[in-house]
Amino acid sequence: MKYLFLSSILVFTSSLFAQTDLLSKRISILKSYDQNHLHRIALPLGGIGTGTFSLGGSGELRDWEVMNVPAKGYSTVTTGNDAPFFAIYTKKKNEHSKTKALLGPIDPADYQHYEGRSVNHHGLPRFRNASFESTYPFGIVNLSDKTMPVNVKVVGYNPFIPADADASGIPIGILKYEVENTSNEEIEVSISGNIRNFIGKDGSKHTSDWKGDFIPIGEKNNKNEYKSTEKVQGIYMYSEGVDKDDAAWGTFALSTPNEKEGKISYRTSSTKNDWSNAILNFWDDFSEDGLLIEKDEQKDLDPMASLAVFKTLKAGETKSFTFYLTWHFPNRYAWSAEKLRNYYTTQYTDAWDVIEKEVDRLPELTEKTLTFVNSLLSSTYPQEIKESALFNLSTLRSQTVFRIEDGKMFGWEGVMDRKGSCFGSCTHVWNYEQATPFLFNELARTMREVEFEYAAGEDGHMGFRTKLPLEKEMSGIELAAADGQMGTIMKFYRDWQLSGDSEFLKKHWTKIKAVLAYAWIENGWDGNVDGVMEGVQHNTMDVEYYGPNPQMQLWYLGALKAAEKMALHMNDKSFAKKCKKLFEYGSEWTDANLFNGEYYVHKIQVPESKDAIAKGLVGDDRLKHLDLEDPYYQLETGCLVDQLVGQYMAHVLGLGYLVKEENVKTALQSILKYNKRESMFEHFNNMRSYAMGDEKALLMASWPNGGRPKIPFPYWSEVMTGFEYTAGIGMLYEGMEQKGLETIKNIRDRYDGQRRNPFDEAECGHHYARAMASWAGIIAESGFLYSAVDRSIKFTDKPGNYFWSNGSAWGMCEITKDGDDYKVTLEVLHGQVALNTFQLGKYKVHTFKKTNLIGEGVSAAFKYKIMNK
Repeated sequence: MKYLFLSSILVFTSSLFAQTDLLSKRISILKSYDQNHLHRIALPLGGIGTGTFSLGGSGELRDWEVMNVPAKGYSTVTTGNDAPFFAIYTKKKNEHSKTKALLGPIDPADYQHYEGRSVNHHGLPRFRNASFESTYPFGIVNLSDKTMPVNVKVVGYNPFIPADADASGIPIGILKYEVENTSNEEIEVSISGNIRNFIGKDGSKHTSDWKGDFIPIGEKNNKNEYKSTEKVQGIYMYSEGVDKDDAAWGTFALSTPNEKEGKISYRTSSTKNDWSNAILNFWDDFSEDGLLIEKDEQKDLDPMASLAVFKTLKAGETKSFTFYLTWHFPNRYAWSAEKLRNYYTTQYTDAWDVIEKEVDRLPELTEKTLTFVNSLLSSTYPQEIKESALFNLSTLRSQTVFRIEDGKMFGWEGVMDRKGSCFGSCTHVWNYEQATPFLFNELARTMREVEFEYAAGEDGHMGFRTKLPLEKEMSGIELAAADGQMGTIMKFYRDWQLSGDSEFLKKHWTKIKAVLAYAWIENGWDGNVDGVMEGVQHNTMDVEYYGPNPQMQLWYLGALKAAEKMALHMNDKSFAKKCKKLFEYGSEWTDANLFNGEYYVHKIQVPESKDAIAKGLVGDDRLKHLDLEDPYYQLETGCLVDQLVGQYMAHVLGLGYLVKEENVKTALQSILKYNKRESMFEHFNNMRSYAMGDEKALLMASWPNGGRPKIPFPYWSEVMTGFEYTAGIGMLYEGMEQKGLETIKNIRDRYDGQRRNPFDEAECGHHYARAMASWAGIIAESGFLYSAVDRSIKFTDKPGNYFWSNGSAWGMCEITKDGDDYKVTLEVLHGQVALNTFQLGKYKVHTFKKTNLIGEGVSAAFKYKIMNK
């Protein structure tokens, strides 16, 4: 068989066009939720590293997390009927007006409360019918009511553009209320946004009232000011009393664009809020004529700001009412005792400056965001791949992630209800995720810089959590993690390949070598330097494994293979030779000694004495449970869901097989056979439950042949999505597509809006970073492999239309087949790629006569013609 590769044809296209249609009509919908599946929905609105608030399934604004701390299920601003909300006024000629909160019905689960104040806005008239649609970052709430002459779509979003971290990091939430006049006559419509100035009230400080209820405090001498410019007008909120070093000090703004039609009115305050009179005063004012009257200057006014837009709609007409919510809270403490400054606040002076600087760009940024999500949705990827990959991107916008003043990105493992979960950009958790490098490679490289320049010492010891503020070679904690440390080497290889930045590799090469060689120290993970980790290995199960085990061993083999390739590029031949030798022996040993015919197991090997454990690998406090005869917290003969995690990573990086291909396939089949549960009704779990009842899942471990340790590693009986993704995506790579998709679908079925929030996959905390492993489903299904170093790109030969992204550019690749001939159209929708070679599946690599530079708005068409079959 011969493959003839015909020369490419470049075609210039344009992805930008006028925004004349309603935004909701231009969003391709990925997922819809009916009224019975809205209770848990909370879609984060905010930029990368800026914090967020969330659009709830019924239209509520909830989980206000703009002041540098999480706030899940707890309002850090104001509560009850005084919480932020939007309302609508409608009036037909010669009829009384009607006013409702722009909210769907309260879920019956929230009806009971000892004082009748079960949820925010409990006392406001609501729409009877609600549903939710989404293609992240867009959320659409549909509201209707037989008593109202309108249907309303609430469209919430903010810009999300792969490869443009700053455009995706604007502290803004955009709300568009699309109102349809369903009557047969002209009506008046007004939409009002209402937010009490909450600056200083972040939930970290509270008191209790006479009933014993916690009341959040912190605001002091807060002020609201009406502002108007040529482009926007609205309410600017600030404080003259909150400490300027406080994490909750800053500014906030509610604004609307100046449009040709429509009348804008406002109030910067309301009546003093004794006996909840502030909202009563607003409601009476707004319900009278849909216009707001500013309060006269007097003492003891409540800082409840309201902004209304009034329009007239003809019969059957639909018009959009747009509001912007922007913020600026510069002080972040995270896990640092010292004050850090948020990167986004270096781009703007205050919350009003945000909207003034960005309002002209928003149409363009909205268009690019639409291009991204609509392109992904038009792709051939199965529904569960699109949903899991796209919806988990919300983690990048949550309080899990932040950026410090110089732009470096950091992450908790996740966030609890009111605090971060597990500090330090934990390497063995962040090893799994693929969203950041493949969508924002620049941000991923800042994490590598922190790991190798700040968390790793000259001896190669890398603390798997990083302390703040940063101090070179001194910021890693004392404990090193075997999987975390080996994974950082693979991640560095990935991010170097994606970026093509060889100066980045050159700068850190000495440390990369040291970090790998740390495994070879006396009594270390591979103290006898034979390619096998026999030592004491701290790992992502938060315990130490004693002796060779598949989870650590495959990370190690992957690191050796990645290091060899980097060494060859650096012309470090001796180091490359050593890595290759260790890999070959270690790979062969792993198959011969850890594979039991069905899956890979753990061989217990404890040190001769506690004194034999190398300093820094295990702290003294972690030795108190070490029984040299029968250590606690081990895997032993168990079938681990994550036994092939290193192979998952190697496939994503194009490093090939780390162990025998046939054993990998068999192990995945065994994971399905032994770890899959069709329901959890019969399952015992002594730890945390992330799957329950009739839900399907993959258990962390099983012991099909008996031999479960009396006290296994702590999470043995749990279910966690990040680990399920690595197994499921591993199945995709091995041609087990149906089983892989089923595994991923089972995860997403659990996040159905009723039981759990579709935009919040949890593990040890909300918005858990490991779940962003789901982006690898896109990579596996498209067969995508890109190297900016070699200027090469590869896709599957399976016909389809595939969205792709390399972290600095993105677009589409359409593959069609006619008989034995293929046609490929590679389109760049953002950025540019330089290509020397192109490969389609297993077919021969074609080398161009000269570098093909494909820029934004350009398509390149290729043909593979197969002859002499």
